[in-house]
Amino acid sequence: MKEKVVLAFSGGLDTSFCAMYLAQEKGFEVHTAVANTGGFSEEELKVIEDKAYRLGAKSHATLDVTQEYYDKSIRYMVFGNVLRNGTYPISVSSERIFQALAIINYAKELGADYVAHGSTGAGNDQVRFDLTFDVLAPEIKILTPTRDLLLSREAEINYLKEHGYEADFTKMEYSINKGLWGTSVGGKETLKSEQTLPDEAYPSQVEKTEPETITLQFEKGELCGVNGECSDNKIALINKLEAIASKFGIGRDMHIGDTIIGIKGRVGFEAAAPLLIINAHKMLEKHTLTKWQQYWKDQLGNWYGMFLHEAQYLEPVMRDIEQFLESSQQNVTGTVIIKLRPLGYTLVGVDSTYDLMKTDFGEYGEMNRAWSADDVKGFTKILGNQMKIFYNVQKRNQ
Repeated sequence: MKEKVVLAFSGGLDTSFCAMYLAQEKGFEVHTAVANTGGFSEEELKVIEDKAYRLGAKSHATLDVTQEYYDKSIRYMVFGNVLRNGTYPISVSSERIFQALAIINYAKELGADYVAHGSTGAGNDQVRFDLTFDVLAPEIKILTPTRDLLLSREAEINYLKEHGYEADFTKMEYSINKGLWGTSVGGKETLKSEQTLPDEAYPSQVEKTEPETITLQFEKGELCGVNGECSDNKIALINKLEAIASKFGIGRDMHIGDTIIGIKGRVGFEAAAPLLIINAHKMLEKHTLTKWQQYWKDQLGNWYGMFLHEAQYLEPVMRDIEQFLESSQQNVTGTVIIKLRPLGYTLVGVDSTYDLMKTDFGEYGEMNRAWSADDVKGFTKILGNQMKIFYNVQKRNQ
C-alpha cells in the first residue's frame, strides 16, 4: 500500500506542484485539504477541489475553521487591541496557525504517514506550519518539496505542463491573501524600503466619497452590533462592517516588521473592519477601564500578538493571557460612534453605562465635588516628597 500524505492545499502554484510531485515522483497517496478561515467563497472552494483532483489527489477535503478562528483567536486579539508594531492586525499570521491546526488534526484522523505544505524557505509560514505539525503530531513526518528543491516559478510551471496539467499560473503583479481578519497585498513595492503600494494594488477601491456616520455596539468587549442591528453571528458582523467601510478605502497601510527567521519584511494590507473594531474597542476601554487595567492589558496584548505572530500559539502562557484579557472585558459594553470618510475615519465618541467619566466626583477641568482645595494641597505635598528628597541630596553633594 502507498504511504499517505496530507497536503495543505490552496490551489496556487506551489501547492499544485507539491500535489503532483508527491504523487508522481514520490509515489505517495496524496490527500489534499484546504483550511478555510473565512477567505474563500463557495465558488473558490469548488475550483480548488477541482484542481486537486486534476493534479492526482486521492481525496480532497474542505475544512471550515472560521468559527474556531474567531472563537480562539480573533476575539482575544480584539480584547488585547492587538496591532503588530501598532499597525498590522496580524491577519495572515493568525490564519496560518489555525490552518496548520486544522491540517494536522485532519492528518491524524486520516492516519497519514506524512503531512506536507508548500511554503518556501524565505518566510514565516514555514515555521508556523512546521512547528504546529511537530508539536501536535511528532510521529507524522513533514514534507516540504517547494522549500527543499529550491525550484524557480518557471521550473514548477514547466513540470506541471510536462505532466499534462495546464493552468494559468501567470505571475500577477500583486499577490493577494484574503481572510476574515484582513487582506495582505504583496508586490514589487513591498520589496523596497522607499516605495509604497499604488491605490490600484488594493482589492477594494474607493466607491463612496460622502462622509457617513456608523455605530458599533460592544458587549463585554465583543462586537455585537453594527448600526444598532445586533446579532450573535460575530463573523457576519465583521463581514457586514467590512462591506460598509471598504467602500471608503479604509484600513490600508504598510506593515514593516521583524520576521520569525530574523530578517525585516514589508507587506501591504487592507483591513477595514479589523482596524475599526480594534480602535473603537480601545476607545471604549479608555472610558470603561481603570488606568492600571489599560496599562497591563497593553503589556499582555503586545506579548500575545508577538507570540501569535511568531508561531507560539500553543505555548501554555497564551491560555493564561487569554484568561486575563477576557476577565478585563466585564465592563467593556457600549456603543462607539464613528464617522467614515474616504481613506480615513474619526472616532466621535462613546455611550456606555459603564463610562467612568459619568461620575458624581467631578468634571475634569471644571468642577470637583469629592475633595476640597486643602485635600489637593496636602496630596500634592506628599506626592512630591520623593523628588524633593532626591534633589535635596543632590544639592548637598554638589
